[in-house]
Amino acid sequence: MDDATRVEVAASLLEAYRTRQPIEPLVEKYAGLELDDAYAIQQHQVQAWLGEGRVIQGHKVGLTSGAMQRQMGVDQPDYGVLRDDMFYPEDAPVPAGIFLAPRIEPEIAFVLSRDLTGPGVTVAEAAAAVDFVLPALEIIDSRIRDWKITILDTIADNASSGGVMLGSTPTRLSDVDLRLAGCNLYGNGALVATGAGGAVLGSPLLSLAWLANTVGRHGVTLRAGHVVLPGSVTPAQPVRPGDTWTAQFAGIGSVTARFGQETA
Repeated sequence: MDDATRVEVAASLLEAYRTRQPIEPLVEKYAGLELDDAYAIQQHQVQAWLGEGRVIQGHKVGLTSGAMQRQMGVDQPDYGVLRDDMFYPEDAPVPAGIFLAPRIEPEIAFVLSRDLTGPGVTVAEAAAAVDFVLPALEIIDSRIRDWKITILDTIADNASSGGVMLGSTPTRLSDVDLRLAGCNLYGNGALVATGAGGAVLGSPLLSLAWLANTVGRHGVTLRAGHVVLPGSVTPAQPVRPGDTWTAQFAGIGSVTARFGQETA
């Protein structure tokens, strides 16, 4: 795929953000789409957002658990960026109408104390770069119609990113075993799903190291102070206007997302 076509695809995804009208699967329209193309399309959108004054405040890793890979029909992780306007406070309703087909995922968020530059980052180096962890809820969303995505569709679509809610209870790595940290996910007061940190590539720290090494090959550094979402510990759950979702993590704390009613 030539760069002019990559720019064309990126423009169609940016238009889907603007109009909240999904587009057809990219792999159906662009038969020659490959992994490098998908990440280049993502990067064209990143450059457009930066040009609009947006700030990159972190990264996310998606599709890290077997449950999520089976649910989405893919066989490897992906990554995307977290813009400043994707972060929502717990104490205010999230405007549900800005999303196309939102789903919710509970995650253990890393906040970095130092830069991480791959490739070659070990799990030990990844752990040493973590300041603390926070309970988090990620809103994933797809600009691709009906979530009919392949790994190439979701990578091009910034790893199906939507939004993030962070809890307010920082926890040091020395105070919790991330692999064994269990999570209960509640939707409108009912227990909907359970999981544990070990669902994320065996440990969320492995996901952090994978991300540092993968983006490092593209010349990207994970920056001190940035947030990294390593992947969901449960299957994603559909979100409706008016919903309230809470993730409770053993030893880490809880985080709640409240969604406003749909507006015309």
